[in-house]
Amino acid sequence: MFRPSSPEISCPVVILTIFCFTLWFLTTGAPVAAHAESITDRLSGSPKVPWQISADTVDYDAESTTYHARGNVIIEKQAARLVADAVSFNHKAMTAVADGHVVMTVGDDILTGERVELNLDQETGVVHGGTVFLKENHFYIHGERIEKTGKDTYQMEKGSITSCDGDRPDWVITGRTVKVTIEGYGSATHAVLRARDVPILYTPYLLFPAKTKRQTGLLIPEAGYSDRWGVSWNQPLFWAISDSTDATVYTHYMQERGTKVGLEYRYALTRDSYGTLMADGLQDRKTDDGTLEATRKWGYAGDAYDRPNTDRYWLRAKQDQELPGGAMARLDLDIVSDQDYLNEFKDGRSGFNETRDSFLRSFGRDLDTYDETIRTNRLNVNRTWSRYSLNGDLLWNDNVTNRRWESSDDTLQQLPVIQFNGTKQQAFGTGVYWDLDSEYAYFYREDGDRGHRSDIHPRAYLPLSWKNYLSVEPSVGWRQTTWVMDRWDNDSLDHSSYRQIYDARLDLSTEFSKIMGSPIAAVDRIRHSAKPRVVYEYIPNQDQSDLPYFSDLDRIDEKNRVTYSLTNTFTARTTKPVRSATTAGGGSSSEKKVRPTDTRQGDPPTPTAFDYNRFCRFYLEQSYDIAAANDDQPEPFSDIYGELELNFWRYLTVDADASYNTYATHFSSHNVGAGIADHRGDRLWVEHRYERDDYESIRSTLSVTLTDHLSARGEYERNLKDETDIIKGAGFLYTAQCWSVDFFYAVEGEDNKFLFSINLMGIGGLGE
Repeated sequence: MFRPSSPEISCPVVILTIFCFTLWFLTTGAPVAAHAESITDRLSGSPKVPWQISADTVDYDAESTTYHARGNVIIEKQAARLVADAVSFNHKAMTAVADGHVVMTVGDDILTGERVELNLDQETGVVHGGTVFLKENHFYIHGERIEKTGKDTYQMEKGSITSCDGDRPDWVITGRTVKVTIEGYGSATHAVLRARDVPILYTPYLLFPAKTKRQTGLLIPEAGYSDRWGVSWNQPLFWAISDSTDATVYTHYMQERGTKVGLEYRYALTRDSYGTLMADGLQDRKTDDGTLEATRKWGYAGDAYDRPNTDRYWLRAKQDQELPGGAMARLDLDIVSDQDYLNEFKDGRSGFNETRDSFLRSFGRDLDTYDETIRTNRLNVNRTWSRYSLNGDLLWNDNVTNRRWESSDDTLQQLPVIQFNGTKQQAFGTGVYWDLDSEYAYFYREDGDRGHRSDIHPRAYLPLSWKNYLSVEPSVGWRQTTWVMDRWDNDSLDHSSYRQIYDARLDLSTEFSKIMGSPIAAVDRIRHSAKPRVVYEYIPNQDQSDLPYFSDLDRIDEKNRVTYSLTNTFTARTTKPVRSATTAGGGSSSEKKVRPTDTRQGDPPTPTAFDYNRFCRFYLEQSYDIAAANDDQPEPFSDIYGELELNFWRYLTVDADASYNTYATHFSSHNVGAGIADHRGDRLWVEHRYERDDYESIRSTLSVTLTDHLSARGEYERNLKDETDIIKGAGFLYTAQCWSVDFFYAVEGEDNKFLFSINLMGIGGLGE
């Protein structure tokens, strides 16, 4: 679920902020009761726990009111520990000095230095020759002099930052002077990025935000090159408006096309009321005027429209809003300038793929595919009770090509659609059950028929069973539909129309199962379940040619059909580690794997926990059309439809479906995707999609681990029907201990793309 969260932050921000809190502990965590409660629990622990001090000798100088601890000095409390050769503490001046092999640990974080000087009253301190290691970020911070100059201000001289181990790090950022104000900004003079000892980048002055909260500032840019765009640079600017709202402005420079400017605005009012609004656009320097060269370079072959416009944009939004009375409202917007825009800008931080993934993560609702020219816009208000639900929709289908290029637009809109439904429920304590579907809709077209339609469809069920062997459920429904037209072109239609029609259904099913042993040692048992099912459906033949037509509901076809299916599922049961009886009370955290027979003489049985994995599902279905057979139609049997799902943990995955025509003895369609992987992380995925007389394509991706640091990857997709490549590309990823390089080259249609990125672990990277 979406909540405004921190963006990516530049290199020194998080690092110096965490260090500041470490130093804050050092300057306030002395064994003085007056300061104990001002320190966070993580750093100081409970104030009831006393500090423990040990040393070879401890002297007190009454004249200077100073304690001197010498030789193996250790000051510790819970997760915090200070070790030094000598520590002097003046309790009157509230100053302290630690000398010689100073080591400060707070949890897994470590600060070392030659000498530490503290003023506890002024909350200042200096670490000489200091190094801070932050375990969570795996960061090393070093400075000849690290000084806390005030309550929230810090200064570091000849400082360096790196996430690399060793005395000669692969990369390091150095600065002559670094100043930081917590919840403010920091600056560095003469900042240099070095690879080993070689300077790579230099800036005389660097200003960066140094806040622990969400902050306004520049995010890491995206850079790349392609034939369509030329050199490109996408620079985001993040604006932390408040704790519950933020915005990101994108400035995307493209050498060949111009500059695309975008905005993303996010808010979160409550847990269930939040939203995202995004918009971007540009004045494109290039157009597709229909000539062969322009279409090849700036358009997309295969659609029936050119793109002569230079004004290009995309507006999209999703919002969830709580309403009074337990109702919810949801808004989906998707308006685009032309049919090529989303194809042009699929990738990148504000592109179609990134937007779609973000909407799915935050709202659980998808976008129409990038090549869909009719974009769905919807406002939904709904209220759900235990047995009933009420839904209201304003549904606008934005037909991009009709709106942009056609003189008329007959795209069907539904303004509004109101549905009231009742779930299946018992009728007055009898053995009869019922449910209800009802709908009112107003259908609107700018050009074409318009009108109202109301539909109500109650249904009654009588579920029966014979022991546990057979389930039988007859049901009957009665549909009543009314139309009232505002405008119609067909002279045979009336201003108002009415239809009533009944339907009947008989559902028979049973289920057999068997639990078997497993040939695989890791699997304890396998359960095989087979569920055969037969469904008979009947709708009488009724002439509806004199009725309006807006959607499939306006034509209820005759149905006299039997559908039979078989579902097979295989489920594996494996034992999983559980805490032993001795650990239930908080003792040792050791775990053991238990089996159903794990018992000892005289002891109660050890409880057994299991994991269940449905590793195989196989489904087959076919229908026999009795009405077609009675009319002497030659093919009353439908295609045999099948689905197969295999999931052998992470090593083998198969997802397939197919329709087979038994008369012509060929597949009408099939889609097969299979993936194999190993424990090293190598993975191959191959997908074949086929629709007879329509399309056939194959797509594959491959990732191979060559060494501990180097992996190669490839991607290939081909239109087998047209015998053309859709995309082909290859690249590699090299990952070192503290940095990585990713390179990928792809040919997509007529476009050549080079993608290159460098990532410095812990501070982000540069590239696309």
